[in-house]
Amino acid sequence: MTQPRPPTVAESRAREKARKQARDAERAAAEAAAAKKRSRNRVLIGGAAVVGVAALVGGGYLAYLALSAPDTVTASCVATDQNGDEIVVEDTYCGTGRPGFVGDTAGVVLLAGWPQYRYYYGGSTAIGGKPTGGTTVKPKNAEIKTKTGTTVQRGGLGSKIGGGS
Repeated sequence: MTQPRPPTVAESRAREKARKQARDAERAAAEAAAAKKRSRNRVLIGGAAVVGVAALVGGGYLAYLALSAPDTVTASCVATDQNGDEIVVEDTYCGTGRPGFVGDTAGVVLLAGWPQYRYYYGGSTAIGGKPTGGTTVKPKNAEIKTKTGTTVQRGGLGSKIGGGS
């Protein structure tokens, strides 16, 4: 059997050069993969930061709107009958110059034979029924509208009904 001959100097140099190129290519591929991973992580972290800042700004804006916007409260006209029970009536009865309309304070104007009308704020109100869940005291810092959409502005002992929107 014949033995393989020993490699020549040129063959040894070529093999060593091929090994070195393979190691360099392997190292370059590993570095490229690590750089790609770092870049992807930075993009994900940056995206999360942008989403976090956007959520914080949006939440702050919603909180500002919630604190600065007046509540809208529905006002219904109620009449006090002779037994002292309150009954919801049409909103037209609670208007400027209506006999028996007493504004925010009960008992200011009571004319003999006239029912007493006033606004009832919030709650559940159906015409002809008793109002429940609300109050006859005007809420502070609230936009008050009737069921028909007319804005109610109150002051002093009388009333002023502005145009609806």
